[in-house]
Amino acid sequence: MFAHILLGEQLIISHDGFSVRIERDEWGVPHIYGKRDADVSFGLAYAHAQDDFKTIYDILLATRGKLASVYGKDAAVNDYYVHLMDLWNTIDSNYESDVADDVKLLCDAYAAGINLFLEDYPEQEKKNIFPVSGKDLIAGFSHRMPLMFGLDGVMKKLSKEQRPQLIGLNGNEENSESFKMVASNVFAIAPHRSSDGYTRIWINSHQPWEGPVAWYEARFISEEGWDFYGGLFPGSPIPLVGHNTNLGWSHTVNSPDLIDVYELTINPNNKDQYWFEGSWKEMRVRKVPIKVKLFGPFSWTFKRKVKESIHGPVMEFDHGIYSLRISSLKNLKFIEEWYRMGKAQNYTEFKKAMEIHALPMFNTGYADKDGNIYYVYNAKIPKRNEGYNWNELLAGDKQENIWTDYVPFDSLPQMLNPADGFLQNCNSNPYLATGNTDDVSKPLPGWTGIETHQTNRALRALETFGSDSSISRDEFFNYKYDTQYSTNSVIAKVRDRYIQDMANEKDLKLISALNLIRNWDLSADSSNTAAALAIIVLPNAFNEDNLKYKPDAITSKLVETIDYLENKFGKIDVPLGKVLRLVRGETNLPLSGGPGLLRAIYFKKKNDAYVGIAGDCYFQAVEWGPNGELNAWTIHQYGSATAIESSIHYDDQAKLFSKHEMKQVRP
Repeated sequence: MFAHILLGEQLIISHDGFSVRIERDEWGVPHIYGKRDADVSFGLAYAHAQDDFKTIYDILLATRGKLASVYGKDAAVNDYYVHLMDLWNTIDSNYESDVADDVKLLCDAYAAGINLFLEDYPEQEKKNIFPVSGKDLIAGFSHRMPLMFGLDGVMKKLSKEQRPQLIGLNGNEENSESFKMVASNVFAIAPHRSSDGYTRIWINSHQPWEGPVAWYEARFISEEGWDFYGGLFPGSPIPLVGHNTNLGWSHTVNSPDLIDVYELTINPNNKDQYWFEGSWKEMRVRKVPIKVKLFGPFSWTFKRKVKESIHGPVMEFDHGIYSLRISSLKNLKFIEEWYRMGKAQNYTEFKKAMEIHALPMFNTGYADKDGNIYYVYNAKIPKRNEGYNWNELLAGDKQENIWTDYVPFDSLPQMLNPADGFLQNCNSNPYLATGNTDDVSKPLPGWTGIETHQTNRALRALETFGSDSSISRDEFFNYKYDTQYSTNSVIAKVRDRYIQDMANEKDLKLISALNLIRNWDLSADSSNTAAALAIIVLPNAFNEDNLKYKPDAITSKLVETIDYLENKFGKIDVPLGKVLRLVRGETNLPLSGGPGLLRAIYFKKKNDAYVGIAGDCYFQAVEWGPNGELNAWTIHQYGSATAIESSIHYDDQAKLFSKHEMKQVRP
């Protein structure tokens, strides 16, 4: 049974024992009020489905391994992946024992919210997913998490014609397109580092602006103590970043080495056996169905074998048979850890939540009303034998190179309340979170894959926040919106290198453009007249080791961009904001920023315009004052109606976003 009551701008809904009140503010952001936390998750599901059911639907299809049944053969790789990882056998076997009861209730409530939405909107396609269950939510995180830390990049590398040489550490440059984690910033300052005694934190992730890992904003309020402003991805019953009244945190993407690949020796007389510790060992073999839509009502189901060795899932190619060992593959506590983090009321409770140590990745920066700031290079890193080169393919015939344990949470790089009262992470070296290597715990071995590079954002954070001993609120905001590349950044070095390589150029057209790039002051403010040409043409990278510098390719891009700018604007020295645009429906606005900046904007050329597609997106600024004051500001690059073009909230935050402004959510 279900019921709905409309009270002005409020919606009260009930279903399957859950009841909630949903109020949308002037920006369309749902504020969800429930007696229990589970009631709030129920309301979250309904509200989010109102704004973007299609993405939630696709995630549920992908999680169940049914994507190809709706979208055809190109989606079959996802469904094969679900079977290869044995996702649903893990869920069915371990759900009751591994998922806490209160988390099960949250997931059941969220599922009930989606089911109610489907009953209320029968025009939505539902036969492939209805009814949704709590298990779908746990499975969704298990499905996505390995893709977030690059599993599909490893699988793509293995699938190439040539046997790969590097496969682990620094060998996974191919990232998931569906679940790509782009970048992020976090900055926190303690009371003694601010000019007014406030503790402040920037919760500033960089994500795709659309799709399954685009942020959705909501406020969670329950009589059980939830009062949280946060961001979440479609299909999540809990917030993943944000703040409550006492504390807040943000994540940035890190890249520890979480996957190892073993090369198996196969029995020539039995392809389902592999050599292990002196004898042939049987693989676990399953035959799984994958249903593929052909056209109209017609579909075809084919059977595919999936195999598993003692190491993990097995993949077969012409150049070899390989088995994957993957961190946290069977861990079902991702939601629990995030939920407990959001319910924590102080540093001790927050640290205890993180010590669940389920999340396999994500730097975490934290601040609270008591003036504490904290950083941890969070990762579920396999504890490996020092005697092997873990960058390469490993022999699959030995027990001794199969890891079974993880580096303990307390051994991860971390710091609490550094003396200078400032910390940052921008997808960079955790040992330089404050600029002082003495602040962070003892370095871990190289086989962990922990980053040693500094991104431009990390360099600029240390050059701005890090060099100011008394940071005012205005400075706190201005530093975040910094549009300057460091003179030590990758793009600055590339600019100088390319100008030197082109010193003997004779083409007058190119010489004019090269002079513009040579004299560029490394700023990407919207009014800068050299930035557009420079950031479109010059290659960039988070890590200089991954830079692909090819002068001929740069010159080709330079010629192409000169022609584009001259044809569209009549000149090459065009203000960046005229070239780089935020496009959303009929909205078309100028942008400042660019790749690798604190004001991070990543873009693609679409319909004869360079359009923002990722980077700064949903983020927050939060502060706690010396007398208990709490203020917070948030912004979304578009608006809360993430997929409803007819809604005023489809793009109503875009103008603020373009102008470096935010909406205040806690006075």
